[in-house]
Amino acid sequence: MRLDLITIVVDDYDRAIEFFTGSLGFDLVEDSPSLTNDGRPKRWVVVRPPGAQTGILLARADGRHQAAVVGQQVAGRVGFFLRVDDFAAAYERMTVAGVEFVTSPRAEPYGRVAVFLDIAGNRWDLLGPA
Repeated sequence: MRLDLITIVVDDYDRAIEFFTGSLGFDLVEDSPSLTNDGRPKRWVVVRPPGAQTGILLARADGRHQAAVVGQQVAGRVGFFLRVDDFAAAYERMTVAGVEFVTSPRAEPYGRVAVFLDIAGNRWDLLGPA
């Protein structure tokens, strides 16, 4: 058993793809035409960190209810965690790429951490070794 995908609700497929692949360095695994449950066109867009098995389905908000959760999928808490081997290099690369960090890097018992926002406004921890 394994966790295959999680979903992040976004406003726009292409901007989300650019953020995750360009700013974070993820791989675009799939971008295929698809249909909603009631037959309207959508896209099936999956990104994932290089070498990872679990991917992220980037789902464009469909309707007011879904639009209301863009950037608030975990009620303003950190809900996503990106672990890297070289914290300093990842932090620098992401900062140069325009990723918005809402905390400065700090040391915790579990390693180095800094909180950043994704394209939708969700909070992520960038985590690295101490």
